[in-house]
Amino acid sequence: MKKTILLFTLICLTSISLAQENKNLFDFDYAQFAYDSTSNYVEFYYSLNQKAMTIKSTDSTKYIDGILAISLEDTSLKTFAVNKEWKIQHKLTGDTSSSQNLVGVLGFAVPRGFYKCVISMKDVDSAKNIKVINDFINIKPFQTDSLAISDVQLASKIIQDSEDKSSIFYKNTFEVIPQPTLVFGDGLPLVYYYCELYCHSKNVNGGPLNLVVSIKNSRGRVLYSKIQSIVRGIESRVEVGAIPVVKFPTDSYSMDIMLMDSSDNYGVQSIKKFFVYNPNVKPVDSISYQQSSVISSIFGVMSVEECNDLFSKSEYIASKTEIDQYKKLVDLNGKREFLFQFWKRRNPDPSSSKNEYLQEYLNRIQIANQRYGAFHKSGWKTDRGRVYIIYGEPSEIDRYPNQTDTKPYEIWKYNDIEGGVEFDFADLTGFGDYQLLNSTKRGEMSDDNWQQRITTN
Repeated sequence: MKKTILLFTLICLTSISLAQENKNLFDFDYAQFAYDSTSNYVEFYYSLNQKAMTIKSTDSTKYIDGILAISLEDTSLKTFAVNKEWKIQHKLTGDTSSSQNLVGVLGFAVPRGFYKCVISMKDVDSAKNIKVINDFINIKPFQTDSLAISDVQLASKIIQDSEDKSSIFYKNTFEVIPQPTLVFGDGLPLVYYYCELYCHSKNVNGGPLNLVVSIKNSRGRVLYSKIQSIVRGIESRVEVGAIPVVKFPTDSYSMDIMLMDSSDNYGVQSIKKFFVYNPNVKPVDSISYQQSSVISSIFGVMSVEECNDLFSKSEYIASKTEIDQYKKLVDLNGKREFLFQFWKRRNPDPSSSKNEYLQEYLNRIQIANQRYGAFHKSGWKTDRGRVYIIYGEPSEIDRYPNQTDTKPYEIWKYNDIEGGVEFDFADLTGFGDYQLLNSTKRGEMSDDNWQQRITTN
């Protein structure tokens, strides 16, 4: 779908200084949409607190000056997809003492990769008036030959069939006003949402696709849910809606949008967190509601093949008992329930429907496949891939690819594990598959004479 780079008034600069943060200065949010087979289009939404800025005056007007900076660094390649700054100069109207938020948006096509994102806002006229936010963004292109769903963008207002095509918030016939603070409720009783569905499917003769939209509170209780059918044949479409939250008690919530193909037993999911502030609404009772069932999770739409593939990749952290239990399962529902409970036990925040440990684990598998694949073997199946998935990024790596008297080898060092450990890998076959020969980590392979195995003389 067509995308455009948008913002207020932009003047490119070159540097930014860090100082004491003003937590009320600005907020930001982002959403990814399909761009091409190698990239996604990432929109960054920011909300600048007018009252927190230094207000300057001329004879005819009042205005504020800010510097917005965004960097996206690929954590694997150590290169920047985005590393820019802009000067934002905005004229003020009305009551300048109010806490009015000034909202803007920027967009970039970003290649596949796992990125460290740093976004900051600084008051030009006050070096100490600055806020810096760090995050991580995983870019996995939506443009594939199967179902996909973009990120969910939450908005304060959506105008359908907008005639103002010059608006910085106009896209795909809609004018979508972002809500970067992600706070709704008192004064903002409707949660507007925008997402894009990419309905590519090999099964062109199947029945309709099902779209499920639900909202859960911090304890996993479903407070809103709807399901609708989508006719096949349209490769992409926009889905928008507005959900009233005026009766929702103050709490954190998650919007869960699932697109499911029941004929292929497959589906995709996008989750967006937000907050509702309703001081006059009484909180619900203190009953501890259970987390949503496997049916409403990502495991509830997996096929047998997908379940088996995920558990194969999960065996690195599974106990022998868990491996034996899974091997005995023959029923699809049993496999789904097993995976649901397996990852639920490892969720660092059981109250959250988003399992950050699972997401990090899947991200590491993706990075392992990108870095460590070797001669008809996926990266996650190699020794280096396994070590990376379990222990993460090494503190340092010593590489020896072209020694005259040894085969290629690498030494990985982890300074924060057991007081410091290392893993020694070597390419014994010459096909780029570095095997683990020795490690000082307890429970891993140990061979004090490993260097003799790599000597070529």
